[in-house]
Amino acid sequence: MAASPLVEPYTNVPPIPHSVSHIDDNEAGSGDEKSRSEGVYGASSISDEIEEYKIFKSKKDLTTSLSIISMREKFQFKTFKSNSHFTIIRCLDTSCSWRVRAKRLEGSGYWMVTKYERKHNCTTDFKKVRYRQATSWVVGECVKKRLINPGRVFKPRDVIDDMKRKFGVDISYSVAWRGREYAYENLRLGTPEQSYSLLPRYLHMLRETNPGTVVNLEVGEQDRFKYLFIAFDASIKGFQYCRPVVSIDATHMKGKYRGVLFMAVCHDANQQIFPLAFGIGDSENDAAWTWFLRRIKDVFGERPGHVIVSDRHRSINNTVKEVFPNAFHGICMYHLLNNLKNKFKTKTKELEQHYIQTAKAYNLQEFHVLFYTLCCAVPGAKEYLERVGLDRWTRSHSPSRRYNIMTTNISESMNAALVKVRELPITAFVNEIRLLCQRWFFERRNKAKDFTSKMSKDVEKKLEKRRDRAQIMDIRYADEYNFDVIDGDQNFCVDMALWTCTCGKFQLDQLPCEHVLVVVRKSAYEAYDLCSPFYSREYWYESYSGVINPLPHITSWCIPEDVSSFKIMPPDVRTSAGRRRKRRIPSVGEEQSQPKCSRCRESGHNRATCQNPIALHPSGQTFTACSTNPSFQGASSSYHPPSSIDDTNS
Repeated sequence: MAASPLVEPYTNVPPIPHSVSHIDDNEAGSGDEKSRSEGVYGASSISDEIEEYKIFKSKKDLTTSLSIISMREKFQFKTFKSNSHFTIIRCLDTSCSWRVRAKRLEGSGYWMVTKYERKHNCTTDFKKVRYRQATSWVVGECVKKRLINPGRVFKPRDVIDDMKRKFGVDISYSVAWRGREYAYENLRLGTPEQSYSLLPRYLHMLRETNPGTVVNLEVGEQDRFKYLFIAFDASIKGFQYCRPVVSIDATHMKGKYRGVLFMAVCHDANQQIFPLAFGIGDSENDAAWTWFLRRIKDVFGERPGHVIVSDRHRSINNTVKEVFPNAFHGICMYHLLNNLKNKFKTKTKELEQHYIQTAKAYNLQEFHVLFYTLCCAVPGAKEYLERVGLDRWTRSHSPSRRYNIMTTNISESMNAALVKVRELPITAFVNEIRLLCQRWFFERRNKAKDFTSKMSKDVEKKLEKRRDRAQIMDIRYADEYNFDVIDGDQNFCVDMALWTCTCGKFQLDQLPCEHVLVVVRKSAYEAYDLCSPFYSREYWYESYSGVINPLPHITSWCIPEDVSSFKIMPPDVRTSAGRRRKRRIPSVGEEQSQPKCSRCRESGHNRATCQNPIALHPSGQTFTACSTNPSFQGASSSYHPPSSIDDTNS
């Protein structure tokens, strides 16, 4: 197995050679495109205005600018003479005086306009709807700004309409498709193959601009891509201020070479997603999960009370036991609910309600009552759930504190945040992850800084609701530490010496429950002192105190020779025929949402395919769109449109 020059900071780092080389723009697709990503993709010199002594970055930029001007002003041109030193461009009408002359500046690739005749005196015969200058790469430059957002859906038909609306130019479907693909290649750092070749240099700059960031790139035979692991320095430092409950998950990528995205996230003090690490592998198997989890353990370590929450994927079960033998491995209660529905072929609301209440129960007494009700509703569920392990899906039996993290919802939410960019080439995809984390850290750091309370914003709202509920409760004193709280027809014992309440919320969530807040209201205790520091505003701010820095312009990257010469090949993937699948396959027991018709308000179809009769007025007369449907025969005959205007008036 070949070794990559990009190794983690926690291993032996080879010395960086003194010889450096600048990145080759051609291998990155183009260094001219404008990007939303702090200039990583480049800035173009293409302009819709031209004048003498104006400088362009390349001859192609000059030609593209002239093509845009020609489409806007409704004329056509041709190259009269051109070589590597100068170019002369004239109007297609030989009698027209319009022309441009430009030359290349010595010692650079820049081109300067030396002569520009603006006046046109060509005939209308040369002004047509179809222009020779409307080539695919010119069309791509014209629509590139519309495609900056990776989630934007822009079809070739939209490109055709856009060119017609902006320039009055008719282009074919093939030109529109090639133009869109050209724009995608520029905005996405080249083709998928070029993106893999650029990846080592991008990762090197990521580490240079963000010291402490852990990057591990592993290749297989013939230097083909195998694994990638990234953990930002800001995430590594901020994890110590988050609860030690980590949610892991994997999702499929949608690009040409597919692959799987691995991720590890947790909750911050404000109950928001805190990204820890990301990985990319070939598939979701034992080897890939072992590699990813070992990187996580090397970087983040194993904290006291460490909990890992995941779905019931077999590879995760196998590798967590091996890599984290001292951590507790809990499973997502919703994934188990879907398995339960599928196994016993039942999808009733009562089953779902009983199951969720059982899983979220805080104490054993409450659990036994709810579990008995669940087992009575679904015969056979008791043996199945006990075989899975009560400690793995219930809060009351968990040997380690899971706080309120009973599902992998934060991982699923992270998947949703990246769903639009998972079809990008690998380098552009990694850059989008950096952009997302960079924005999150900036916004949340400022939000925590401006917040004035001792606890985070979400916890303050939760405490306020519990205080309101505590107003209607009464208290009986036993001694200075023990209290009996009356909650309706129930009573709960609060022990302030041990920080416990018989309801279970206080000790499991590490937040004062409503019963403890009654004691706080009647005594000298302070509610904030009874909260875990993992919920404090200070920890909220400290978790985002690290900064994820942007990357400089791609043409200004200085890359060591060993990294610059290291070329990665795409993974050896057998591509199936046809269009690549982009919609995910539903999990076992997962219910798919059905479309709802805006015409008849029924589910299962949309307005375009609706066949149901609708009432035309309060009298109940109906009309159907298809009277030949047997189920609607007779309904259509209940309404007869007027034969003439006179009949209507009468």
